[in-house]
Amino acid sequence: MRFVRLDTPKPISKIGLGTWQFGSREWGYGADYERRAAEIVRRALDLGVTLFDTAELYGFGRSERILGAALEDDRAKVVVASKIFPLLPVAPVVQQRAVASAARLGVDRIDLYQVHQANPVVADTTTMRGMRTLQDVGLVAEVGVSNYDLRRWRFAEAALGRRVLSNQVRYSMIDRGPEEDLIPYAEQAGRIVIAYSPLAQGFLSGRYDASNPPSGAVRRANPYFLPENLARGTELIATLREVADAHDATPSQIALAYVLRHPNVVAIPGASGVEQMERNAAAADIDLADDEYAALVAAAHAFRPVTGLAAMPRLIRARLGK
Repeated sequence: MRFVRLDTPKPISKIGLGTWQFGSREWGYGADYERRAAEIVRRALDLGVTLFDTAELYGFGRSERILGAALEDDRAKVVVASKIFPLLPVAPVVQQRAVASAARLGVDRIDLYQVHQANPVVADTTTMRGMRTLQDVGLVAEVGVSNYDLRRWRFAEAALGRRVLSNQVRYSMIDRGPEEDLIPYAEQAGRIVIAYSPLAQGFLSGRYDASNPPSGAVRRANPYFLPENLARGTELIATLREVADAHDATPSQIALAYVLRHPNVVAIPGASGVEQMERNAAAADIDLADDEYAALVAAAHAFRPVTGLAAMPRLIRARLGK
């Protein structure tokens, strides 16, 4: 396992484990997934994974409870990250919700406490005042944000008066927006970009095509999985497979290696089983050659999916089975 080269109280692995699916029925993993979740966490620990990310919103607290129980006595050795759902995130509420998350996780200190989404009405001034108090009393070690643009990330830091260590954003080969400003800022300022959905919810795995679409409510709501977009992604997946063959790897591992090529980026893919966790962890050790990376960049730029408002009628028809 490789780690981010930053001054943090605990080492942060380049591959972490995202736990949105823990306790969340919409992923469609079945009733036995809670047992499997514990097995996945234990195997992640064996593989050197130190970053485990959850949120109070995931399964309405169940993800935090499942993760905390699965970590057992190793909670103090790893970076446990959670997120506050930004409903009225004024200072007293931030403090109360952190206490509740820590209790569900079974920890005395949340290693990384993040604002899940920028609130359009409540200023970060009051949110970060709550975060600062949490740091002062020792309940929170590091503060992070999620889904922030660069301007608001920097404003949050000014409001906190300390570093806001991380910004957790959607980043993958086909969601490359963070490459424009967030990743360069992280590298310049000694911060971290945490890439969620680094496999575009499995689109980049090569498991799905127009004749084999995914199941589960989350993926069915993602326009990338429209049959037209699955067809348009054929060339991109072919390039991933070609690079993967050169490394005796899978397309998913190469897609992860793409985002991990940036020194200040970590990825938190989910895992439906122990085997997938093992494959994800192994991706941290893949070094892409310059020409391979260039080929992946070119293939990603050539992919033109139907998204946004143009995708809505197609999504509705797909949900209705028409």
